[in-house]
Amino acid sequence: MKVKEYLQRLQRLDTIINQKIKEIDTLRTTGTSVGSIDYSRERVQTSAGKDALYVKTISRIYDLQEEINKEIDQFIDEKHKIISQIHCLENSKYIEILYKHYVEFKKLEEISVELNYSYQYVRKLHGCAIHSFARKYPELFSDGNKLQNDTR
Repeated sequence: MKVKEYLQRLQRLDTIINQKIKEIDTLRTTGTSVGSIDYSRERVQTSAGKDALYVKTISRIYDLQEEINKEIDQFIDEKHKIISQIHCLENSKYIEILYKHYVEFKKLEEISVELNYSYQYVRKLHGCAIHSFARKYPELFSDGNKLQNDTR
């Protein structure tokens, strides 16, 4: 695993959680909507099919909510771990860049504006911060030789 992949796990988890929350919202909307009635057809009692669909939808919502809760717990644990690792770096600029980029999910362009640095300088700092992180935690990364290609 590369340094960036390791640090981007937070954003991946955040994206997955948000997508599942949207899926739950869609299921809730679908599950609570009232279907239209066709009065032109012969009257037949068919509530069993609708009830089964409703139960299936509620069950799916419950399962998704359980998944989300587990992933939120994992996200919180990962976030705390990564923040602690970032804070152990020596250079405060590296800490600031990595925190803003990988914890707050800000683009390097946004960071350069916030810090009043040029974009090129922020990119350079980011690359140096990535190398510093890799040197601080070599046990986390399988192949240190790939670090030269990892700063893009």
